[in-house]
Amino acid sequence: MTTRQFLISAWDWNPWVIATCVAAILIYGARQRFHFTRKTGWLLAGLVVFFLTLASPIDVLADGYLFSAHMLQHLLLLLIVPPLISLSLRSSPVPDRFQNARWKWLNWILRHPVATWFLGVGGMWLWHAPALCNAAVTNVWVHRLQYVSLLLMGFAFWWPIIGPWSKQRLSPLAGMIYLFSACVGCTVLGIIITFSPVEVCSIYLHPADRLGILPLIQNQWGLTPAKDQQLGGLLMWVPACLIYFCGIFGLFARWHGETGDKEIIAESQSTKTIMEKSHDR
Repeated sequence: MTTRQFLISAWDWNPWVIATCVAAILIYGARQRFHFTRKTGWLLAGLVVFFLTLASPIDVLADGYLFSAHMLQHLLLLLIVPPLISLSLRSSPVPDRFQNARWKWLNWILRHPVATWFLGVGGMWLWHAPALCNAAVTNVWVHRLQYVSLLLMGFAFWWPIIGPWSKQRLSPLAGMIYLFSACVGCTVLGIIITFSPVEVCSIYLHPADRLGILPLIQNQWGLTPAKDQQLGGLLMWVPACLIYFCGIFGLFARWHGETGDKEIIAESQSTKTIMEKSHDR
């Protein structure tokens, strides 16, 4: 099998993935009364990434063949899909239902950046514990639980930065510290994985070649288990931090804009005061 043949044949038109994307569009459209704006583009971008993550050859390779593809899935589900979809939501006050006892626990989590930080960064560490990593590949229910939990933890992590409840967002400076510390956490994990023996997720050491693509991966692509794990560690190390730094630059731009707005308001108030004094004279 050639690379081209694999890329053409390895698509998995999973009905659950397609149904999730369609349902997300319909729910979003209903909430917007089907009046789509520029923010809708963020939703569509997030759903495209979600679909590619779970229905493209990435998913086939992650399913017992390549640890690096498995790591790429984690990054997309935790660090790309949630912020894209969050950016599509309109700013709003905290809904009243989140004040009652039934949802108060969720409101508490989302209001505490330490909790959301540990969910986002700790989730990545948790799912790379050898036992859980292997179980997610060999057990379909653990595999699905992994997908759902990564998405939920990703939404929680990005909530204090770009969540729709604007009053609960962190200040730009606090947000930059929040994202930089997350970068450090992922960097440490990436370094450990990159330089560890091939045992972080040992199931990838001897993949079961059910599709007959192992010669393509190891002989043509040159991805031995050792190189594959190193690539996975580098994905966690470099691209993940680039994503965090994009968020930091966005917060810096917001901070600069807020400072400029305050200066403009102060100047206008000063001018107004001077004009009023001149008028009184």
